[in-house]
Amino acid sequence: MKTLFERSVPGRHCTVLPACDVPVLKPSETREKALRLPELSETDISRHYTSLAKQTFGVNDGFYPLGSCTMKYNPKVNEKAAQLEGFTDVHPLQDAQGSLELLKTAEKYLCEITGMDEMTFQPAAGAHGELTGLMLIKRYHELNGHTLRNKIIVPDSAHGTNPASSAMCGFTVVNIPSAPDGCVDLEKLREAAGEDTAGLMLTNPNTLGIFDKNIKAITDIVHEAGGLCYYDGANLNAVMGIARPGDMGFDCVHLNLHKSFSTPHGGGGPGSGPVGCKSFLADYLPGEKVVEENGVYRWQSRGENSIGCVRGFHGNFLVVVKAFAYLTTLGKQGVPEVAKNAVLNANYIKHLLEGTWQVARPGICMHEFVLTLEELKKETGVSAMDVAKALQDYGIHPPTMYFPLNVHEALMIEPTETESKETLEEAAAAFMDIWKTIQENPESLHDTPHHSYIKRPDEVTAARHPVLRDPLND
Repeated sequence: MKTLFERSVPGRHCTVLPACDVPVLKPSETREKALRLPELSETDISRHYTSLAKQTFGVNDGFYPLGSCTMKYNPKVNEKAAQLEGFTDVHPLQDAQGSLELLKTAEKYLCEITGMDEMTFQPAAGAHGELTGLMLIKRYHELNGHTLRNKIIVPDSAHGTNPASSAMCGFTVVNIPSAPDGCVDLEKLREAAGEDTAGLMLTNPNTLGIFDKNIKAITDIVHEAGGLCYYDGANLNAVMGIARPGDMGFDCVHLNLHKSFSTPHGGGGPGSGPVGCKSFLADYLPGEKVVEENGVYRWQSRGENSIGCVRGFHGNFLVVVKAFAYLTTLGKQGVPEVAKNAVLNANYIKHLLEGTWQVARPGICMHEFVLTLEELKKETGVSAMDVAKALQDYGIHPPTMYFPLNVHEALMIEPTETESKETLEEAAAAFMDIWKTIQENPESLHDTPHHSYIKRPDEVTAARHPVLRDPLND
């Protein structure tokens, strides 16, 4: 497909501008050569973007079981709320009472859901929230003279960004293996925890879709060693309104408003990764906080112990508006219903598949589960990649592949609560059809997908020699 620059025709345009009515720049003040912009008609532009839209796949197109990412449908009422002029036209330096009240109320709701005492909306997304939470832990240890605490314990079932965020914050990462049941190995944790432990990063349920039955023992071990416990909120969709990280023993948490709280996820758009914490860490939070006095809301400095701003102003405000609309629409009864339906849907499609496909960890799962194709690949040569590609021919977005790392040839499936029983059954039927093809003609799977716009790109070349700019001459 040609780019807009390749479609450009000199002199072609789609807008007639009025004559310039302001002083023109002097020659010495202009660019040495003209800015290279594509010259196109309105028809050219319309057809280009319509063609691009036809090549994309999203939740609005079909089933999107991307494990650990919670790609749920986003109600349009959220978008309508975020488009209200009172929110879109406000400047972050204004003390707009409605906007401040919304932030304060959203903080209250999310603190109640997570069991935290205070929260900041500054972080722009999940990994940014991880970094912010780790900075709180680092600040806590620095101000309390814990100079030896420079290690973060990360289980092998953790999200891939956890060790990266820890290293970026200046910590040494200590990886511990899972026990045979997929939960944290308590003995390995006890061996790892000590005087140099700054904290633990953990998500519960983990990436295998298992709620760790020893969660309180895990946080107790870390606390007894003098470390703090950080909760990765990427999988909160399975437990929100039912189990709170704060009650499990976690000291701080990040949330993904663009996952659990139904604001658009992916596509390069804005996210939001608010960080909540217990009161003893609250002074270290970044930015300012909203306070209310006699019905009037205003910004207040967090003081000299704050880690400082991690983003300009107050975060991606309109994403918070969408999450607020979602929460107020659901209400106190609706939030736990989301979690229950997410767990029900995951267990239903898992039930339809197991017995034919091999589940990595049998038994009741939470919001997601993992298939392992390790034995299937040995027997037939068909890989997780082959199956993921084949699903595209059925109008299904592939599940997360090759993750978590402690499961070989993994496919991680998360249906979310917004999918119907019929959709889950259709997806299971597609899996079964693919299984039949594997038994009859496994070689054919190596050429899938057959009907998508992009087939099998050279991923090694793309990773090692990415094209990050237009190759045309400047």
